[in-house]
Amino acid sequence: MTVPGAREDRMIADQRQVARAAARLVGADRRTVAVMLALSSLAALAGLGAPYLLGRVIDTVAAGGGVRDVDRLALAVVGCAVAQTLLNRYALGAAYRFGERTAARIRETFLRRVLALPASVAERVPTGDLVARGTTDVDVVATTLRDVLPGVFLSLVQMIFLVAAVVVLDPVLGVSGVLGLSGIWFVTRYYLRRARDVYLAEGRANSRLAEELSATTAGARTVEALGLHRRRLDAGQAAIAETRRTRLRSLALRSVFFPAAESIYAVPAVLVLLLGGVLYGAGQVTLGTVAAAVLYLRQLVNPLDTVLIYVEQVQSSGAAFARIEGVATIPAPPAVTAATPDGDRIEVIGVRYAYGTGPDVLHDVDLTVRPGERLAVVGLSGAGKSTLGRLLAGVDRPTAGSVLAGGVPIADLPPDLLRRQVVLVTQEHHVFRDTLRANLMSAAPDAELHRALRTVGADWADDLDRDLGAAPLDGAQAQQLALARVLLADPHTVILDEATALLDPTAARTAERALAAVLHERTVIAIAHRLQTAHDADRVAVMHAGRIIEIGPHDALLAAGGPYADLWRSWHGDESSVSS
Repeated sequence: MTVPGAREDRMIADQRQVARAAARLVGADRRTVAVMLALSSLAALAGLGAPYLLGRVIDTVAAGGGVRDVDRLALAVVGCAVAQTLLNRYALGAAYRFGERTAARIRETFLRRVLALPASVAERVPTGDLVARGTTDVDVVATTLRDVLPGVFLSLVQMIFLVAAVVVLDPVLGVSGVLGLSGIWFVTRYYLRRARDVYLAEGRANSRLAEELSATTAGARTVEALGLHRRRLDAGQAAIAETRRTRLRSLALRSVFFPAAESIYAVPAVLVLLLGGVLYGAGQVTLGTVAAAVLYLRQLVNPLDTVLIYVEQVQSSGAAFARIEGVATIPAPPAVTAATPDGDRIEVIGVRYAYGTGPDVLHDVDLTVRPGERLAVVGLSGAGKSTLGRLLAGVDRPTAGSVLAGGVPIADLPPDLLRRQVVLVTQEHHVFRDTLRANLMSAAPDAELHRALRTVGADWADDLDRDLGAAPLDGAQAQQLALARVLLADPHTVILDEATALLDPTAARTAERALAAVLHERTVIAIAHRLQTAHDADRVAVMHAGRIIEIGPHDALLAAGGPYADLWRSWHGDESSVSS
C-alpha cells in the first residue's frame, strides 16, 4: 500500500527546503550565533599576530636590532597565542551550546511531525525508515552540530582572515598563494556534485536494512512457525549487500577527494618561496615579509584541512537532514471541521474505497448504525470488513461517498473529538516500554485502573508499577491491556476488529460479556469471525467482495436461509468438530 507523497523515496527535502530549515534553526538561537561569530572573529584576528610578529623579528635581527626589541616582539607573540587560545575556547563553548540546543529542536520537531501524521499515512511509511530517520539520521545531524560545525565554522573564519592578511602583507605574494590553492576548488566541486546522491542512497540502504531487521524481529514467532528462516535471511543479506555497496561508493568518493586535496596544500608555500626569492633578490620585499607570507599560508593548512576533513561529514549530515526534513514534505491532512456532531448516529452513504491506485475494495456500501446499537460485521477473509472498520473509525477516507458521525464526516473531526466519538480496537496492540500504569494512558485513580483490568479478565495485572519493558506481555495480555484502555477512554462508539482473537475461547467469551456489560447503551461495531458475537448482536451485516449483501437480526437472517445461514451452519459444524 502506498500513499502519494508518503513513499520513502519521495520523503526527501530538496536543497532549498533544507536551506530554509537551517536558516530557521540559526534564527531560533541568533544571539548565541552572534556571540560565536564575534568570538571566532576575534580569535582569528589574534591568530594573525604571530606570523606578522615573527616576520618583524626576522627583519629586526637582519637590521642589527637589540635583544630587548626581539624580547618585546617575542612577548607579543606569546600574548597573541594566549589570546587566541582563550577566545577559541569561549567560541567553542558558544558553538557547543548552539549545537546541543539545535539538535534538541530537530529531535522535537521530527517527533512532533511524525505524531501529527495521519494514521493512514504513518501506517504505510515503512517503520524501519521512520526509525532510521529518527535515530541514525538525527544522531548524524546532532553530532555534526555539536562536534563538526563549530570546528568548521571557526576554521572558515580563520581562513578568511589569513587570506586577507597575506594579501594585505604583500599583494603579489598573497595572490600567488591564493592561486596555488585554486585546485582545491575543482577537487571540492567534483566531490560536492556527487556527494548528495551518494549519501542519500546510503541513507535509503540503511533504512531498508533497519526495516528488514525490524520486520524479522517483530515477526520472529511467525518466522519460526512457518519455517521462513531462509527467506528472511536472504532478505536481510540482500539489504546488507545493498548497504555495503552504497558504503563502498561513498568510500570510493572520499578516496579520490582527500588525497587530491592534500596534495595541493604544499603548492602555495612553494610558489611564495620561489616568487619571494625573486622579489627579495630584486629588493622589492624583505626577508621578514617572505617569511611571514609563508607562515600565513602554512597556518592556512590547518583550518583548510579541518574543513576538508569535515566536509564529508557535513555532506553526510546534509543528506540526513534532507531525510529528516522530508517528513515535512508529506501532504498535510485536510483541515479539520469546526462542526460538532449532532448525536452519535453513524451513516455510511455510497462509499467506495481503494488502497492507493489499486482497484476498489469497497463498492457502494450503505449502512446506518443507530446510537446504542450492537452491530456485528461478518464475512469471509478479504470481504472488506477491516477496511470498513477503518473508515468508520476515521483512519482512512473513502474514495467516494461519505462516512458521517452525527452528520459530520468522521475523518474531518479533530483528533481529540474523534477519539471521544469512536475508538478502533484491532488485534495489533502496542505496549510501551514503561509501567503498566503508564501503558493504560489514563489519569484515573488506581482503583478505576484495577477495575478496568479486572473487567477484561487481566488477572495478571495486580501491580500497576510493573515494568512492561523488563517483563513483556504476550499477545493475549497485550489484547487485554488494549481493551482496558477502551474502557478507560469511555468513547461513544467502539469498533472491535477481531479484538479478542488472541484470547482463548473461554477468555474471549468472558471479555466479550464484560465489554457488553460495560459498553451498555453505547454503540458497538464488532468485526469478527466468531459468529457467537453475531448471535449476541442487535443486527448482523454480512459482507462479501466489498459489499454488504445481507443485514438484519440474527434470527431473521437464519430464517432467510441466505449467506449468513450458510456461514452459521459452517461455523457450528467446525465448533462441533472441535468440541468432539
